[in-house]
Amino acid sequence: MADMKMQSRVGMALVSILFTIFALGQCSDQVPVVIWSSESSLWQAQDAPALGHVVSGSQLVTYLSSAISNGPHSVFLFLQDKLSLDDFTMYGGAFGNKQDNAFPNLEAALEMAPSSLVLPSVDWHASSAVPALLQEKLETSPVYLEPSTLRQLRLNHSISSLLVLRLPYTTSTQFMSPKEMLSGNDEVIGEVLSILKSQAVPYTAVFTALRPSRVIREVSLAVENLGRSLLQAPPKPAAAPHPPVMFNNLVGPCILLWAENLTMSHVRSGGAPVRFELTSRTFGPGASVSLTGSMCNRTHSRLVLNYGEVEGYKDFKVIFVMNSRRYPVSAQHWFTLDNVEIEYNGLKARFNGSRQIYAPQNYSFHCQSVTSFRNPLLVPFSSSDNATNWRVSFTEFQIQGFNVTGPSFSYASDCAGFFTPGIWMGLLSTLLMVLILTYGLHMLMQLKTMDRFDDPKGASISVPQTE
Repeated sequence: MADMKMQSRVGMALVSILFTIFALGQCSDQVPVVIWSSESSLWQAQDAPALGHVVSGSQLVTYLSSAISNGPHSVFLFLQDKLSLDDFTMYGGAFGNKQDNAFPNLEAALEMAPSSLVLPSVDWHASSAVPALLQEKLETSPVYLEPSTLRQLRLNHSISSLLVLRLPYTTSTQFMSPKEMLSGNDEVIGEVLSILKSQAVPYTAVFTALRPSRVIREVSLAVENLGRSLLQAPPKPAAAPHPPVMFNNLVGPCILLWAENLTMSHVRSGGAPVRFELTSRTFGPGASVSLTGSMCNRTHSRLVLNYGEVEGYKDFKVIFVMNSRRYPVSAQHWFTLDNVEIEYNGLKARFNGSRQIYAPQNYSFHCQSVTSFRNPLLVPFSSSDNATNWRVSFTEFQIQGFNVTGPSFSYASDCAGFFTPGIWMGLLSTLLMVLILTYGLHMLMQLKTMDRFDDPKGASISVPQTE
C-alpha cells in the first residue's frame, strides 16, 4: 500500500512538472475551463482567478486536485476539439443574446450546481493535458462514450470513474455553422446531466478543449479585407454549396442526400455511351427533381429521385434503398445502403452497396468517390443484370436516412481507409531501404580475407624461369 501511494505521488509530481513546463512556454492563446459539481464547498470564493489573469499549468493542477480530492469520484470530461472565450461571447446567453443562446444547458448547470468554477483564460497547453491529470488523480483508465450510447449508461458512485465525451467543433464545417455545432454539443451535455439527475449519482464535470478556436480573429480578417487595396482586384467570394436534397414525412425531415457531382453513363448495344449529368437537376435553384414515391420509417428508408425524361429515356428514376438493423456485437443500430436502382423505359438496373456503404444509425455516411467501375462501392447484383451496362459516379457523396433532426447532416462516418496512398508509399520505401541494408550486411558478412600470400608458414610458390 505504501508503494502504491509513493507511485501515485511520483506520478502526480510528474504531471505537475509537465504542467509547469507547458506553462513556461510562450503562447498567447488560451482555452476556458469550466468545472462544476454536485457537491458543495469544493472551492472558496477567493480561489477564482482575477479578471484577465491567465491560469498557468500549476494553478490548474491545484484547482482540479481540490475538486477530485474533496468531491465525487465520478468525473465527466466534456472535451471539445476547439473552444475559446469568444465562443461564449458570440453565441452564449451570458454575454450575448439570451434569446439566441447556444449554451442553455451548460449555463443552467452552472446556476444550479452547488459548486462551480469558471476559468476564462487557461494556457491551452495546460488544458490539453487535463485528461492525463484526471486519469492520474483518479487512478483509473478513461472510458470514451458515444452520444448514441448515453441511454445505456449506468454508474456506481462507489467506484472511481473517468468518462470522456469528445465533442467536435470546427469553424469550417460545410453544412453546419459553429453556432449549430456548439448548440449540438450543449444538447449532449444536457442529455448527460439529465441521466445523472435521474440516477441520483454525485458527479464532477469538466468542460474544456484541446486547443483554442479562432472566432474573432477570422471575423477580423474578413473585415480587414474590406479596406482599400491598391493595384489589386477584390477577391471573389467563394460560391456557397448547394443545399442537400431533403425528404419530409408527416413528422419532419427524415432523409438527406448531397453530392458535389452526380453522373451516369449507359452503354447501349451497337451505339455510343449516353452520359447523364444530373447534378444541376438534383441540387440548387434550378433543380427539377421530384421525390414522389419516397418514404421512411424507423427501419426502412426509400428516396426516389424522379427526373421524368432524360436524354430520351422516359420515366427516369434513381432510387436509394436503406435499411436499419441492430447488430448484437456492437450493441447498436447500423444502417446500410442496400440498393441503388435506376429505372428507365420500364427497365431496371440494380446495384448493391451494403458491403461498403454503412454507418451507425445516428450518423451519416460520406465518401469522396462512390463509383461502380473503379474501386467500386456499388456492385451489380448479377453478371446478367442490366446494371453491367451502366457506370455510376458520385463525387463527395453523403447520405443519411435515419435520425435526421433538421436540414443538416449528423456527424459523418467516412469511407476513407486507414492505409492511404501516402502511408503505402512510406511503408514500401521503408521496406525497400530495409532490404538494401539487409543485403549489404549479408555481403559484408560473406567477405573472407586472403591468407595464401600473407601466411609466412605456408608453402612457398616456385616460379620457373625460362631463358
